[in-house]
Amino acid sequence: MKSTLLKSIGSVFAGFVTVAILSTVTDAILEALNIFPTGGVLVTKMLALALFYRCLYTILGGFVTAKLAPINPLKHVRILGIIGLVAGTLGVIVGWNLSAHWYPIAIALTALPCTWLGGWIATKK
Repeated sequence: MKSTLLKSIGSVFAGFVTVAILSTVTDAILEALNIFPTGGVLVTKMLALALFYRCLYTILGGFVTAKLAPINPLKHVRILGIIGLVAGTLGVIVGWNLSAHWYPIAIALTALPCTWLGGWIATKK
């Protein structure tokens, strides 16, 4: 039982870390290539690009979580999605004046459907 709990926590953590690391690394690469300005105001096209790759990474995070879950993979994926929704909602509150308002809202709203899609893909035979 304890082993299953640790594997469950680990699967959700692995999905979260997948999304966080890939998003952070991609942001850094795009800043280094001067595609995203460092410390500058992001324009709509840049925010749309960031939303696109974050959605892809969130799908991958759901996939990773489902593959690593010891039992009930879609339950683990829902937990990851809820964590993403909560983190995204905090991002809306904290980042309200940092960019266009639609962007943090979209990040929060896509957390559950993107993680679910990744989990669904992972569980298809």
